[in-house]
Amino acid sequence: MASELKVDKIFNAGGDQDSGINLATNDTIKFDIATSTKATMASTGIVTIVGEGGSTTTNLQQGLAKAWVQVVSGGGSLADSFNISGITDDGTGVHTLAINNNMANDDYAVPSSTGGSNTFGTIDSYATGTYRTVQKDTSNQAVEDILTVNTVHGDLA
Repeated sequence: MASELKVDKIFNAGGDQDSGINLATNDTIKFDIATSTKATMASTGIVTIVGEGGSTTTNLQQGLAKAWVQVVSGGGSLADSFNISGITDDGTGVHTLAINNNMANDDYAVPSSTGGSNTFGTIDSYATGTYRTVQKDTSNQAVEDILTVNTVHGDLA
């Protein structure tokens, strides 16, 4: 038979009761250290953490990259990725990347960088499940033989 433990608060064994987990509220778990809440987890799954300076909070889900990718120099293949399910070579320097778990809408950000000298990467189209990158040189000509790195920031569906 399984045991059941019912508590409202869990405190450290030192007895000062200034650190622990506060389960007294039904919809939020609070993580307290030195009588100050340092993080919360709502029943909705939203996790909020106190920022570096201690006066602001950060929503953990909003602050994380939802996907990232490194495309091999020469294009068409992934060196490594997270939440990217594939790449399509759409022509010289142009690639469509498929996002494994879709974004909530097409209003997300994709910072892009390239490893080639005098080159840059741009994003020319967004959809909830894909985005397209274009790598160019300083004369605005598409180039293929460069390393490309992107991250995706926004809301997952």
